Amino acid sequence: MSTCAVCVDRALSGRLGKDAVEPFEQVLVEVDERRIVNEKVLVVDDDARLRALLKEYLEGYGFQILTLADGCSVMETIRDESPEMVILDIMLPRRDGLEVLKDIRTEYGVPVIMLTAKGEDADRIVGLELGADDYLPKPFNPRELLARMRAVLRRLHPEPLDRPETSDECIEAGGLTLNLSRRTLLVQGREIELSATEYKILEAMMGRPNTVFTRDQLMNIARGRDAMAFDRSVDVHISNLRGKMKPFTGDRELIKTVWGSGYKFVEAP
Repeated sequence: MSTCAVCVDRALSGRLGKDAVEPFEQVLVEVDERRIVNEKVLVVDDDARLRALLKEYLEGYGFQILTLADGCSVMETIRDESPEMVILDIMLPRRDGLEVLKDIRTEYGVPVIMLTAKGEDADRIVGLELGADDYLPKPFNPRELLARMRAVLRRLHPEPLDRPETSDECIEAGGLTLNLSRRTLLVQGREIELSATEYKILEAMMGRPNTVFTRDQLMNIARGRDAMAFDRSVDVHISNLRGKMKPFTGDRELIKTVWGSGYKFVEAP
C-alpha cells in the first residue's frame, strides 16, 4: 500500500455537479497499487471545473483521463485513443449525450457510465436501454463514481480466483515475459507499460502462440462480453502493442496480421 495526495472536496463528502462543486483541499487517500492497471478513461462533460476535478481525482487512482467539453468528437477520440471506459454527461451542448451513446453503441463495445443533472427515471431507463453500463445522477460523490467505475471494470476484467496474489506465474513466448500476477510485460529486462485491454489481448495471444484470433474473439476476451459487431478498436490496441514492443524487437514482428482472419502471436525463430 502507498499513499497518494489527491485533490478532492473538503472531506470527500461533498457532491459534484453543475453549480455544486465545493472548494478543494489536499487530503491523503490510500491507494491499493495492485488495482492500478493504468486504464484510460474518457470524461465528456461541458462543466470545465468538474472535468478538471475528476481528472485530478481519478488520476490519483492510476487512471489516464482524457476530457472533452462536448460530444462532437467522441467517436474520433474513441477510435484514436481506444479508452477502456467513457464517462458521458447527458446534458451536453451541440449533441445530446443520449445521441452520442447511440453512436457509440453502433460501433464500439466500450463501457459507458452516464452522468446527468436530471434524476428522472425516464432518462435513466432510456440510457440503460441504449446500452449504458451504469448511471449516476448529479450532484454525486466522487467516491461513488470511483466505486461504480471499479465495479464495471471488475465485471469486464474479473480477477482469477485460483491465482494467489504472491504468485509470479509468467507466460514466456517470443522473447517476452508476461507476469500474470503483476500484469507487467518484460522485454530484454525492460518493463513495458500496458493498458488493461492491451494486457488482456497479449495474455490470450501469448498463451496460445501461432493461434489465429479473430477481431471479435480478441474484443470479447478484452471486454469480457460480446463486442459490438462493428467494434474495430482492437486494431488500435494491436497497433499500440506493436509500437510499444518495436524498440526492443526491431524488425522481428511478433504479432502478425492474418488477412481476412485476424491476428496471431508468433514465436521468435
